[in-house]
Amino acid sequence: MINGNGVIFNAYPDSCGGKLSNIVELLQHPKFAGAFSAFYILPSLFRSDLDRGFSIQSYMLEETLAGRADLQALGQMGIRLKLDFVLNHLSVQSPQFQDLLAKGPESPYVDFFIDWNKFWAGKGQYNAEGCIVPEPQYLEKLFMRKPGLPVLRLPDDGPSVSADNSRYYWNTFYQSVDKDATGKTVYLGQMDLNAESEQVWQFYEQTLRQLKDYGADIVRLDAFAYLHKEAGQSNFFNKPGTWGYLARLQEIARQFNLELLPEIHATYSEMIHCQLSEAGYMIYDFFFPSLIIYSLEYGNAGKLQQWIAEIQQNDYRTVNMLGCHDGIPLLDIKGLIEEEEIAALIEKIQQRGGRIKDLYDSAGKKISYYQVNATFFSALGGDENKMLLARAVQLFLPGVPQVWYLDLFAGCNDTEKADREGHKEINRTNLSLADLEDRLEDRLENRLVLQQLALLRFRNSYPAFGNKDSGAKLDLSAPSEGTLHFRWTKDVSGRCFEATLEVDFSTSQFAIYYGEMGKRQQLAPG
Repeated sequence: MINGNGVIFNAYPDSCGGKLSNIVELLQHPKFAGAFSAFYILPSLFRSDLDRGFSIQSYMLEETLAGRADLQALGQMGIRLKLDFVLNHLSVQSPQFQDLLAKGPESPYVDFFIDWNKFWAGKGQYNAEGCIVPEPQYLEKLFMRKPGLPVLRLPDDGPSVSADNSRYYWNTFYQSVDKDATGKTVYLGQMDLNAESEQVWQFYEQTLRQLKDYGADIVRLDAFAYLHKEAGQSNFFNKPGTWGYLARLQEIARQFNLELLPEIHATYSEMIHCQLSEAGYMIYDFFFPSLIIYSLEYGNAGKLQQWIAEIQQNDYRTVNMLGCHDGIPLLDIKGLIEEEEIAALIEKIQQRGGRIKDLYDSAGKKISYYQVNATFFSALGGDENKMLLARAVQLFLPGVPQVWYLDLFAGCNDTEKADREGHKEINRTNLSLADLEDRLEDRLENRLVLQQLALLRFRNSYPAFGNKDSGAKLDLSAPSEGTLHFRWTKDVSGRCFEATLEVDFSTSQFAIYYGEMGKRQQLAPG
């Protein structure tokens, strides 16, 4: 849906200036002209209450941050939209769950969410709090995103809780339960949806129609791999259940001419990325961020070359990135680099102020690392040469580049915010209008920002780049273990355009050449 040259800007609606209208103005700034073709707006665009937008109350626009006029202005600028659809869950504060809270079994939404005890009836034993603990053969297969059972107990008020009066609902991700000044329980949480309910599928169709109405071309399927639940299977990418859900979503998306981008973090060894591609989906390149750090830290391009060759050989349609609203993926690269090398990367990024996110079993014991939270610039030790090289390599990869706003503005780890609000906030610092103006001024200390923008304008517009269908071709070579040469060529109306990137990871140096065949010149970014 986004052309082969197009670059995607990525931010929250309040990341740059406080409102979406400020980002519209930023994208019109002379320094940004021609740098981006699309905008991935994170879901605080919608009414939400937790997890910086991923606990959605409804898909109505959050009017304090964005309006229809902003989306229309982006369309008029030729900026296409990528929006989120959070498939697995809705907020406790959603109208559906609030109705369930108020009416209990009499609510029309009684089957909209997953009643934990009903789901596991006959397959476990009640504990002292009235929650069924599944038998070991079921429990050991569950994929946990937080310590303990993935449940929220309702009601949480009252003198006693027993198996007779408790209601527990499946809650894979975040929750917050507190008391207000009157002693009443206040809930926040992301409550899993029951995809076995036709009512949920009606909601899905309505939501995709709404996203298209906002102007979306690409819809990111957040946490879709957790959607299918079946006793005796993992609650993560079950087969064939997850495939069946995905195919049904694809049928709905086609009605609205939407391209689906499933978001999933799984190890390279599981080859789920390959399976998704073979089924016709775009995939996220979650391997590249760690591989480029690895290449720069060790001066060795072999693993990165191996991955790029796989993209080409299998004709993967990828969206790639350096940083993003989440952390730098680590689970994903299991099978691409050795466990001790991953551990060394984790330690190095932690030494530079990063925070580690882990996975747990049902008893709250850590079973694996998941991702490391840091700005990409800080993960590279604040080295401007390495950051610019990483950006250059990203822009010469096959696929569609996506650029996190804080990477572009050379953001450093916000450890104070991470301490207050959680690990992920280390890489989500909002920039004021004054910050933006300051970082776009022509000064030596802004060199990295201005150089990145120059590279982005080149990648977004130069005709040598593209996808396979456009006739663009990438030749990749490795003159030595620490170097890679990228050479893009494409014929356009009888003219042959070329763009070449020569990278030396051992010295963190690179050079870009471009032009029509025989007339190439060097690009000096910034």
